[in-house]
Amino acid sequence: MRVKTFLLIILPLLVGSVGWAQSSQPIVGRDAATKYFQKRDVSNDIQSGGITGANDHYLALHYGRLMSSQSYDWGKNGQEDDVGKNNFGVTYRIGEWVNSMDMNIRIDYMDYEIAGEKPTKLSFLPLITFPDANSRFPLYFGAGLGLGVFLKQINEKSAISLDYQLVAGARFFNVFENTGFFIEAGLKNSLFILSSGQYNGTFLAGGLVFTF
Repeated sequence: MRVKTFLLIILPLLVGSVGWAQSSQPIVGRDAATKYFQKRDVSNDIQSGGITGANDHYLALHYGRLMSSQSYDWGKNGQEDDVGKNNFGVTYRIGEWVNSMDMNIRIDYMDYEIAGEKPTKLSFLPLITFPDANSRFPLYFGAGLGLGVFLKQINEKSAISLDYQLVAGARFFNVFENTGFFIEAGLKNSLFILSSGQYNGTFLAGGLVFTF
C-alpha cells in the first residue's frame, strides 16, 4: 500500500520533468535556420532619406541654362556659337529595373537666340538613369533619346528634331519631408529631321525632387 502511494506521487513528477526538459531544449538544425530566411518586407528596408518603397516614383522640376553651344546650318551663317538660352523641365519616374536603373519621362522647354530670332522647343524623351533611386546613392548618370517639337522655328527649317541627352548629377531625397533637390549637367543635342540643321550644347540645371 505504501509502494502504491509512493508511485502515485512520484510518477506525475517524473513525467512533468521530462516534458519540461524536452521543451527547454534549444531548437537546432533546419528549424532553427528557417527563422533567418523569412521573406523581407522591402518597404521596411528603405530608411528615411530615400525612396520609401520599390513601387514609389518621384517627380523632379528643374531650371537650367544652355551653356556652351554650337549650331550648324541653322540661321544665316553656317555656324553660330552660344545660341542656347534657358531650359525648364520636368522628369517623372515611371518604372524601375530593380537594383539596376530607372525609366523616366522627361519634358524640356528650351529657347534659343539665332539669326535675330528666338525659336522655342518642347522636347519629349524617355530617360534611363542609373543606379536606381531606391539605392539612395547620391550620384547618377543617364541617357535619353526622343523627339523635339518647335513651337517657334525660323523659316525653312524643320519643326521636328531628334533630341538626345547625356546627363550626370547628384540628388538628395527627403531633405525636408518629401522634398529634396538635385543638380545636373550634361549634353543636350538635336538633329533636324525634315531639313538640314544641328544643335550641340552643354547645360547646367538644378531643381526640386518630390517623392511619393
